[in-house]
Amino acid sequence: MKGALSPQAAAELIPDGASLIIGGFMAVGSPQSLIDALVARRARGLTVIANDTAMPGKGIGKLISAGAVTRLIASHIGLNPETQARMIAGDIDVELCPQGTLIERIRAGGMGLGGVLTPTGLGTEVEDGKQVIEVDGQRFLLETPLRADFALIGAWQADYVGNLCYMLTAQNFNPMAALAGRTVIAEPESIVPVGVIAPDSVKTPGVLVDHLLVRPAH
Repeated sequence: MKGALSPQAAAELIPDGASLIIGGFMAVGSPQSLIDALVARRARGLTVIANDTAMPGKGIGKLISAGAVTRLIASHIGLNPETQARMIAGDIDVELCPQGTLIERIRAGGMGLGGVLTPTGLGTEVEDGKQVIEVDGQRFLLETPLRADFALIGAWQADYVGNLCYMLTAQNFNPMAALAGRTVIAEPESIVPVGVIAPDSVKTPGVLVDHLLVRPAH
């Protein structure tokens, strides 16, 4: 079975100061056991790229509460007052990015593209400091690609070679995140033999996945 790790062993692979792209939407589809293991390891200085920071005590919110994150690139933090307070206090450097732009920047990073052209944010604070490119008379912001040292993925099932499938909307950001991490660690609900997952259900092929996380028995 491909690179099967315990949550603790996976957390030890991730050094302080690493950059992480973490899948999930308000903690749905996030790798919960791996996040808990990073908190238990007392990880520090992390850069997190994610849609959101969930809420205190949930998903990425646990990393915020633990003081593990020093830089955040996300589309919203409105439901996590701890993230807001730490940003205001200067403990976390926060870059807010429109949600569609964020996922396109992650996709561009995973696909090896030089960036994304979008009109979203023109004439607002989002434009500050960014290059504006004109195409056929229309102005676009050049948004740079995003990659990370690690992509941390939550999945429904994995097979023994790392193919992943997701449950309904828990898929959310995970397939794109898996493209943009230099090392990809996936936390499935279960690991099944090759062939159990129908080919059409594979949303992240095993060639992208470096390690599978084996959850502790409940």
